[in-house]
Amino acid sequence: MSVARFWRQQVQRYNLVGNHCRNCDEYYYPPRTTCPFCRRNGEMEEYKFSGKGELVTYTIIHSAAEGFEHQTPYALGIVKLEEGPRLTSQIIAQPEDVKVGMKVRPVFRKLGESGDKGMLHYGTKFTPA
Repeated sequence: MSVARFWRQQVQRYNLVGNHCRNCDEYYYPPRTTCPFCRRNGEMEEYKFSGKGELVTYTIIHSAAEGFEHQTPYALGIVKLEEGPRLTSQIIAQPEDVKVGMKVRPVFRKLGESGDKGMLHYGTKFTPA
């Protein structure tokens, strides 16, 4: 399988797909095979999140990891999706415009690149709604 095909098959990365337990009504992202509350009694089903959410907390990155230096300063935050799960993501906005409690929506963006051939990785980031 080619590397590009492998990344295209990462449905949850591209589409915010997780799980919903029909037994306890909890939502999970990334997807799980078993509900941590219901264990064997849980009935997990695939669930596509709307991506709408709220910024719970954030930090402004001034000294970035290798490969991200050109993006500084940028906001990295924890987003609570409307359905409940929280995830860490870059917030695409001017640092001075980022506020706790602001509504956000998902956008599909380049996450980075790796390897000597510069393989690109794409995924979800968030922007003000």
